[in-house]
Amino acid sequence: MDQITGLLVPFIAMGAIMYFLLWRPEQAKRKKHQNMLENLTKGDEIVTNGGLHGKILGLSNDKNIILISVGEMNSQEVKVQISRSAVAFLKKGGELIEGE
Repeated sequence: MDQITGLLVPFIAMGAIMYFLLWRPEQAKRKKHQNMLENLTKGDEIVTNGGLHGKILGLSNDKNIILISVGEMNSQEVKVQISRSAVAFLKKGGELIEGE
């Protein structure tokens, strides 16, 4: 019985260390990013996972599709529809902010 306990204690300790060093910070980061996605509004400047920089022109009723302006071409505004989940960063004052 003492041998089993002697083997289990290090495994349990390693599991606790892994939880506090890896999983818990990742959960906090994921929750922060999800909060940022839920609070996007018209006029926010964003960067997508694919690297597109744009300004939000509108959100769909179900809020899963976002219409963004990514620049101009031949004096016409270029608009792109993206999925809300494609937003990686919010831009404020020219700086990238990953969730707030």
